[in-house]
Amino acid sequence: MDFFNSVIAFFQTGGAFMYPILVVFALGAAVAIERYIRLVYERHTNRSMWDKLQPVLNSGDFDRARNLVKQDNSGVSKLLAMGLARQGAVRRREDIEIAMEESMMEIIPQLEKRTPYVALFSNIATLLGLLGTIMGLIEAFTAVANANAAEKADLLSASISVAMNTTAFGLMVGITLLIIHALLNSLTGEIVDSLEMVSVKALNIISISSRRRRDVEAEEKTGKAAEKAKGEESVKEPHAEASGAAAEAKKGEQALDNA
Repeated sequence: MDFFNSVIAFFQTGGAFMYPILVVFALGAAVAIERYIRLVYERHTNRSMWDKLQPVLNSGDFDRARNLVKQDNSGVSKLLAMGLARQGAVRRREDIEIAMEESMMEIIPQLEKRTPYVALFSNIATLLGLLGTIMGLIEAFTAVANANAAEKADLLSASISVAMNTTAFGLMVGITLLIIHALLNSLTGEIVDSLEMVSVKALNIISISSRRRRDVEAEEKTGKAAEKAKGEESVKEPHAEASGAAAEAKKGEQALDNA
């Protein structure tokens, strides 16, 4: 209870600038809470979606993977949707990679939006605290100028003590919001790194699958060509035998004529 009363007294003696600092803190805290909830939710949905997609991609069932990403709105789904859309249409790995990078350029701003406001509110709170102290000192020196010589020292020290409350409160709010901003940036960076890792893994899986498919198609073409060549040879052999028999018969007829 004593602590609560001392906090109220500290706030009341700080002057009018304590209220703007409190409003700035409330705004910064609201933005920070909203961003934290959004980022934690995004991290969870990305992990769960990748756990579903990875076995499907490893099996080479890209049609099912496309259906999964269409039904989901997570960052991983948005990222892989672009790559899977190009998977059957292009052959080069670079084309799929460019499509995923384009999707990343759309996802990252959504993760980072409003987070800079927390740092902005931190700076505003600190500056408002300094401004409140300066205004308090101006009022204190103005009041001391008209006071008795014996009262000047006590009055000045009391006024300065009150004026410093705004600086202290502004610094407390500013430091708190600055720490929160650093934590949000760290969480955002973690999500971006995970998306980049997912894009590389998915790209490798798609490239390996496409290479295997091309190898199978090449083997099928080679096999068909070999069967065709074998069939042509089998057709030529009876024709050659028939030609040889006809030649032998003709020679026999010529021998009989000569005899």
